Amino acid sequence: MRLTAPIPAVFLATFLALFPLLPSDASIPQRDHAGLIRERLANANRFRDHVMVVAHRAGWKENGQVVRAENSKAAIDHAAAIGVEMVELDVRRSRDGVLVVMHDETLNRTTTCRGKVADLTLAALKACRLIVEGTGIVTDEAVPTLADMLIHARGRILVNIDNKLEPEDLAEIVETARGLDMVDGILIKTAIWNDERLDRARAVIDTIGPDVAFMPILADDAVRDAAFVDRVAQTFSPQAAEMIHWRRSAAEPLTEAGGPLFSPRARAVSVRGNFHMWINTYPITDRPEGMVAGGRGDGLAFAQGQPEAVYGFWIERGATIIQTDEPEALIGWLDRQGYRRHYGGGDS
Repeated sequence: MRLTAPIPAVFLATFLALFPLLPSDASIPQRDHAGLIRERLANANRFRDHVMVVAHRAGWKENGQVVRAENSKAAIDHAAAIGVEMVELDVRRSRDGVLVVMHDETLNRTTTCRGKVADLTLAALKACRLIVEGTGIVTDEAVPTLADMLIHARGRILVNIDNKLEPEDLAEIVETARGLDMVDGILIKTAIWNDERLDRARAVIDTIGPDVAFMPILADDAVRDAAFVDRVAQTFSPQAAEMIHWRRSAAEPLTEAGGPLFSPRARAVSVRGNFHMWINTYPITDRPEGMVAGGRGDGLAFAQGQPEAVYGFWIERGATIIQTDEPEALIGWLDRQGYRRHYGGGDS
């Protein structure tokens, strides 16, 4: 018997949804790109042949010059487009208690407004436009809320939260992400330098719960024993540890060994704990070059043309995450040296 009536449209649509036609040239991802990045963050020992890149203040500089507004959606877009794994966003509060993204205590340097962030309501902050520092360029972006930025980053890139408030405020930061179904898209952190701070951080994380990635910040002015690093790792089972190697003045020579947090013992702790060792190479205004990296920072790498003496040095000592003001240049160098394992689909 021959069918003469056409197939009803509803049945055809259902059939095509369940059994799609031949795939197009574009690959169909099994999950979002941020999920692939999160897998590498959560499995350090499986991915030690790949160096992850974090864009400081979301990626505001190129070749040492400010080229886009820091902590902006435009910066997130650029970072995601060039293959950065994570953007750093700085979190503060408005006068009416809303979590907003702003590095400084005041609005003076990075917006069209003046005064302290904490003195203005969210409505007032929304009238402030982000500027490209030092250029006079005013963008069409207003001071964003944390929620705004998490939504903008969703699925494309992870967000490293630099909490400018108290450690206890991490709970509300996480609740904001959880309310957006973005808790697996953030990495939270706090500084730990003694037993008191360890206990305080543990209380905060116990309140938050285990469904969020947490990273301790350890600095070698106070933490000089790998045994303490081990205690922190056993307490939190972190996915990464941010390691600060101080260079207090320009008169200090470049670090030769990487300091106690990049010692062979500390590296062994990271392998045993399956967490990434994170180094910051970005400069701090009016401070010695590479102040938080033993003098081996972005300026030495690119302005002075010695990337091997910076990134190669830290990678040899165990670093698998680098936070930088030069994400595009760094990714290019890492690619040429074979330090990047591509995600597939053309992504870095």
